[in-house]
Amino acid sequence: MSPLPATIPAIVRTRVRAAVRRPSRPGREEAEALPLLLRLCSLLLQYPDAELMDARSELTAAVAALPPSPAAAHLTVFTTWFAAQGPDGPQRHYVEMFDLRRKSSLYLTYYLHGDTRRRGMALLTLNQRYRGAGWDADTGELPDHLPVVLEFAALAGPRTGQAPLRQHRRGLELIHHALTDADSPYRHVLAALLTLLPPPTEADLRAVAELAAQGPPDEDVGLDPYGTYGAGEFAPPGAFVPPEQAPPTLMPPLSSPEGPR
Repeated sequence: MSPLPATIPAIVRTRVRAAVRRPSRPGREEAEALPLLLRLCSLLLQYPDAELMDARSELTAAVAALPPSPAAAHLTVFTTWFAAQGPDGPQRHYVEMFDLRRKSSLYLTYYLHGDTRRRGMALLTLNQRYRGAGWDADTGELPDHLPVVLEFAALAGPRTGQAPLRQHRRGLELIHHALTDADSPYRHVLAALLTLLPPPTEADLRAVAELAAQGPPDEDVGLDPYGTYGAGEFAPPGAFVPPEQAPPTLMPPLSSPEGPR
């Protein structure tokens, strides 16, 4: 995996916590900005602890320096809101949006597999994908947590890195719809991300509508396989509760010849 440019602010380069076809080919500036856009989305979707709050001006400047694009415009709206908030407002809002609301949880395999055996296997497969690409995502988070998925996408490149995002496109659409319904400023971060992916198909839109109405699949028996991953991190059927927020994990400098972990 190639490192991101050394000019990117330190918090964007080092910090990660434990989500078709385009009308035309992206321009050179847009293609070069893609890893940074993905990493900024990753950072802005992490819990706004003291470190992230202290970095608001740095993040705002990084967004302002992006070449013009729909994604940059959405991130500008979000960082304008983020920078204007008091010390506790973003934290309360984050917990309300992502920890207390099932339809806007940031754990992507839940939307595809719900509370079923298949979710445990999907998590194992995703973790194996990271390791196969040379990245040990030792973040303290499940591998399907959207900021982790975005960090991998930024590091691994369009084909390998963005494959999990494309696979979970319907879940990303559902999160965006839920945040829009709640009038959350975080909807702009999801909107920015969605502009970087192929547009949804009609089948995608129908599936999102069905998910919004009925919820992910459920399973009443056979929960033992859940315990084989993450020491029992999974909730029983019908009672999905995202794991507690993990502390930040610092990655080694991306310019190291050994590459990312």
